[in-house]
Amino acid sequence: MSTYSPRVDAAALERVLDAAVAAPSIHNTQPWRFRVETATGLLQVRADRTRVLPLADPRRRAQYLSVGAAVLNLRVAAAHMGWEPVVRLLPDPHDADLLAEVGPTGSGGNPPDYRWLYPSVERRHTSRLPFTGRPVPEHVVAEMTAAAQSEGARLYVPDIVSTWRLLEPIAVAETRNRTSSGRITETRHWLTAPGTVSSYGIPLTALGPQDLSGRIPMRDFSGPLPVPHPPARRFERHAQVALLWTAHDRPQDWLRAGQALERVLLTATARGVRTSMLHQAMEWPDLRAAARLPQQRCNPQILIRFGYGPEGGQAPRARVPEPDRPSARPRERET
Repeated sequence: MSTYSPRVDAAALERVLDAAVAAPSIHNTQPWRFRVETATGLLQVRADRTRVLPLADPRRRAQYLSVGAAVLNLRVAAAHMGWEPVVRLLPDPHDADLLAEVGPTGSGGNPPDYRWLYPSVERRHTSRLPFTGRPVPEHVVAEMTAAAQSEGARLYVPDIVSTWRLLEPIAVAETRNRTSSGRITETRHWLTAPGTVSSYGIPLTALGPQDLSGRIPMRDFSGPLPVPHPPARRFERHAQVALLWTAHDRPQDWLRAGQALERVLLTATARGVRTSMLHQAMEWPDLRAAARLPQQRCNPQILIRFGYGPEGGQAPRARVPEPDRPSARPRERET
C-alpha cells in the first residue's frame, strides 16, 4: 500500500512536541532535545548532555529510557492525527547524540493500533502515594504485558513471594542512596522548592510519603533536607509490581525499553490504573543483576509499581517553542 507525506504545519508540530515532553524521565530531567526539519516534518530526537545524572546513570541508560518514552509519545500523537510515523533508532553512527528520527507518513487507511492512547498522554502522572490494595484485574495486567511486548520488551508480573524478592534490591539501593553524600547531592539538584520557577526537576510538593510499615521502599528524594517531610503513611499490604526487561542491553534496547515503558504506562492510565517507578536498584550494577529473572536472558530495565489510588502530582514540563513554519527550503529548528 502506498503512503504519502502529510502536510505538517506549525500547529501540528507543536501538538506532537507537547506530547513528547509529557513523557516521564528520571528525576524529571527531560534529557532530550528536538530538531525539526520543517519542510519535511522529520523530527530528530537528540540527547541533552547537560541534563544527566553522572552517579545514578553513568552509562546514560536511564536517559535513553527517558528519550524512548518521549519517542513513544511522539508516535501516539502523530497516530492521533492520522499519520503512521516511521521511526529510526540511532540512525547516524557518527552522531552519538542523535537517538532517533521520527518521520510522518500517511496511514493509507490503516492507522497504528496505539492511537487510542493519546488522551492518556496528558492524564498520565507518577503517583508516589499509597494505593488501595485492590488488585488490578488479570485482563488489564495482560493488556499491559502485551503493550510491552509490542515494543520489543517483556513485562514480568510476579506472584507475592517473587514480588518481595524484587523489592529486596530496591530496598538495599534506597539505603545506599540515603547514605551516599554524592547521590544525595545529585538528587537534591533536581528538587525544586515551592515558588521556584523551573521547567525541570521534581517539586517538593510532588514528593510522596514513606511507607510506615517499611514494606515498599519508596524513593526518598529529599533526604535530610531542612524542610517538612510528608508524614509516613501505610501503603498497600501487597504491592503489585512489574519488571520491564529486555533480552539484550544495548543502547537501542534501552530506547525500545523506554517506548515499551511509556506504552505500558499509557495503557494502565487508560484503564484507570496509577503507576510509579522504582528505579533505585537499576542504578547499582550488582543490585540490577540481582533483579534478573532466573533461567532467562534478562536485562532488567525498571520496576513499575501499579494499582488503584489517587492521582499523583504533576511535574513541570519545559515549554516547547513554536516551530518554524514549513517552507519550500528545508530548515531546522532546535528546541
